[in-house]
Amino acid sequence: MQYERFSLGLTSPLSTARGDVDRRDGFLIRVERDGVVGLGESTPLPGWTESIDECEAALSDWSRERAADRAALPDSPAARHGIELALADADARAADEPLAAILSDGPSADVVPMNATVGDGSVEVTASATREAVESGYRAVKVKVGAREPDVDADRLRAARDAAGEDVELRADANGAWDVPTAERLLDVAADLDFAYVEQPLGAADLDGHAALRGRGVGVALDESLARSGADEVLAAEAADVLVCKPMALGGPRQTLDVARRASERGVDVVVTTTVDAVVARVGAVHVAAALPDVSACGLATGSILAADLAPDPAPIEGGAIRVPSGPGIAGEAFDALRRER
Repeated sequence: MQYERFSLGLTSPLSTARGDVDRRDGFLIRVERDGVVGLGESTPLPGWTESIDECEAALSDWSRERAADRAALPDSPAARHGIELALADADARAADEPLAAILSDGPSADVVPMNATVGDGSVEVTASATREAVESGYRAVKVKVGAREPDVDADRLRAARDAAGEDVELRADANGAWDVPTAERLLDVAADLDFAYVEQPLGAADLDGHAALRGRGVGVALDESLARSGADEVLAAEAADVLVCKPMALGGPRQTLDVARRASERGVDVVVTTTVDAVVARVGAVHVAAALPDVSACGLATGSILAADLAPDPAPIEGGAIRVPSGPGIAGEAFDALRRER
């Protein structure tokens, strides 16, 4: 196993629980098994994963001491993700199958629908951005809320529904910004407007509060809570109708699909998103989504946030969806230049 560090700028700073991020630093992973090179990516995002230094230490340890033991993957999620993805890519290439085909228990999807994301602009900007997304072909739109006064956010949700029409799925994402009374009020507004769900209405630690918000006519989705508490605790608390699953934060494609299976057994839906990863992990996440039965619109339309990337994107968004690469492994021959040692 070999790895090399990369650093990619963003088109604009990304706000996270740990402050603004203006670059994505990570590692490109190569694992060679029986002459087949698999690619992976470890791009940690503190608050969801380990730090970049912790990730590098975990990769170095595994490369030096445990590379011969496939079961002994690192505990650090981003490091584990990179190695697990590279191993799965090598397996798929050896089998001459797309990655989704070896991840799925049944037929995998050829196309994965995406949601567009509308930022926390004014009422007028929200309406315009929603309308533009729908006209571009998106059948699901997520509206960022929580940065403005509740009255304004309520008006923004109404404007989004008016702009989208009745047939487009709408979602809202508060990023944990609300207290309980505000969340109750805005969830009721979202329910009246037939929103599918509201993501992370309360702080990440408040599983009981999220459980109490369920059943108001609109789903409760958890993202930051999943990273903080883990899938087992979130599911045991019956705190969510939807889990927002980031393969980088969950430790790899197979880890993510295991969470999805356990969620499904409890009647909880899953959508797949990224931690604003580079193209290898992003396309890997497309395959993870394609391996889900009846995949919902996912949040993988994040490549445009990067000012540069490791390689051209072999799975661009067209008409609000991504066609899953059909070649062997992650993307057939598209990443051959990355497979060669530099």
